[in-house]
Amino acid sequence: MARRFRKSVRAKEVRRELLPGQSTELLRHLGLLDAEGNLHADSRRKLKQVNHLVRLLEPALEDLFARHQAPVLVDAGAGNAYLGFVLYELFLAPAGRGELWCIEQNRTLIEQVAERAFHLGYDRVRTVLSDIAASEMPERVHLLTALHACDTATDDALLRAIELGVDYVAVVPCCQAEVARQLAALQGPQLRAPSLRQLWRHAWHRREFGAHLTNVVRALVLEAHGYKVTVTELTGWEHSLKNELILGRRVHRDNLRARRALRGLLREIPVRPHLVEALGLAPGPEAGRDAGKTEQRASRAAAAEGAESKG
Repeated sequence: MARRFRKSVRAKEVRRELLPGQSTELLRHLGLLDAEGNLHADSRRKLKQVNHLVRLLEPALEDLFARHQAPVLVDAGAGNAYLGFVLYELFLAPAGRGELWCIEQNRTLIEQVAERAFHLGYDRVRTVLSDIAASEMPERVHLLTALHACDTATDDALLRAIELGVDYVAVVPCCQAEVARQLAALQGPQLRAPSLRQLWRHAWHRREFGAHLTNVVRALVLEAHGYKVTVTELTGWEHSLKNELILGRRVHRDNLRARRALRGLLREIPVRPHLVEALGLAPGPEAGRDAGKTEQRASRAAAAEGAESKG
């Protein structure tokens, strides 16, 4: 299956690669087609990845356009804004409403995004030259995406999503190095179960386990702040560590059970990711009886929440 997408596609066959409503004109503006209209292997792979992500986001977008008059989409760490432009063409343009904000700290890239939007006639694209953490954003955001925002930039996107209370947040993390560095510094005496260190003793395992742990923490943080979370593998990205989609839908209820699970996990493996520190979710030092009472209260609250949801 993977080999099939290493082949180029001739111009007359390109439409077979497109989603309904997707145009070759947009692909030309994005630089995915050559002068003759052919789709080369690398561009085909990129298109496949973006289109698969769009299909996964389609239910969220349909929900937003059904419930809101002018949905606001934010492409955080937009890069070339492949995803943002495809979302605009397939959803914002046909609806004739809504806005797309593209945020990127690379001046050259964001100027290219603005130029493409102008030539395409996409007059509801807003471009912002900034990193994600410091960026101007509208007060009301309905969908925030961050595709390959490196290391803690993904956490900055999640922080902004939580802060703004966005309806949907979708991130495809990249280069999760922060936790791997913290794992390397952990010593056996710092762990409740020192044998856990075998999970990351080797550098390769540390990188993979660190990335996995980072994304587990991210999912729990979203759940703790009232999001229902799904984690999905993206097809076409099988040979990359950047193939995981974390999608959260806000359900307007903080999840005490997820908060308790997060703190329990971070007691067993005492790393302190940027996202956890920024939100004040790191577990404090256990203090005997008081810590036990806190755990009991959290357990009772979680049980009550579960009973309420069943009722």
